[in-house]
Amino acid sequence: MSTIDDEVHIESGCPWYHGSPLELTTLQEGSTITQQRDLARVFSHKPTVVSIEDDGRLRHNGKLPGYLYEIAEPVGPDDVVPHPRTTMGPGDEWLISRELQVRLVEATTVRAEETLSEDDILALYVRRS
Repeated sequence: MSTIDDEVHIESGCPWYHGSPLELTTLQEGSTITQQRDLARVFSHKPTVVSIEDDGRLRHNGKLPGYLYEIAEPVGPDDVVPHPRTTMGPGDEWLISRELQVRLVEATTVRAEETLSEDDILALYVRRS
């Protein structure tokens, strides 16, 4: 395990992922990546709200089909920084500091059981305040 700071760690040897509604071969500097495959898959649907339930399930309001990518080259501590404005847990969302090659893992579709309704989203905002 590599350390970025006292709070956030990179799991050495674990793959990195990116989700997007776009077909890609490379990610530009400043793009987001994660070591959590399901989180990247959810982000492939371009949600504006993502909720991690108490049982760990991911729910979101994304509606687009997309693509799950794996980073196709080594990623080290100098290649990533924790996302400064993430609402995810420490170590869940990273920004890349250089262009990275990706390989397609799979096309993704929105799963009905993950979809947040407008009422669900309102309840999240009420619970948060």
